[in-house]
Amino acid sequence: MNLFTFYRLSVFSSILFILLAIILMFAPTQMLASWGVELTTSVGLMARRISALYIGIAAMFFFARNAEHSATRTALIYGTIISCLILAALGAYELSVGHASSGILPAVFVEIGLALAFTYVGCACNNINSLNKNQRKK
Repeated sequence: MNLFTFYRLSVFSSILFILLAIILMFAPTQMLASWGVELTTSVGLMARRISALYIGIAAMFFFARNAEHSATRTALIYGTIISCLILAALGAYELSVGHASSGILPAVFVEIGLALAFTYVGCACNNINSLNKNQRKK
């Protein structure tokens, strides 16, 4: 049984993004405080707006969870990998220049983990499709 399938990763990501959206929408203070970021009116505005994006991403992954390998599914995978790696790099940068505390590191590790998991799923699907194409040619 393969632990990392697109279906499982999509469901997990949907749950993760919904939880993050709820926290950012209704209770951002604790998460931001753990990062060393003060909740101001401007920061609260951005957190609530970003939570709407996370809800949208959660919906996309949930409704695409049964998608077969396709260009659309590959776009979701690559988009998530790129976003997670940029978020991880930004988190590390903000920590290094002192804009965030070490409390941001769990988020950085989750982002790297998601990027690796989606990379694995994307590569596994590409390898299976390559094998299927080679078998059809014989």
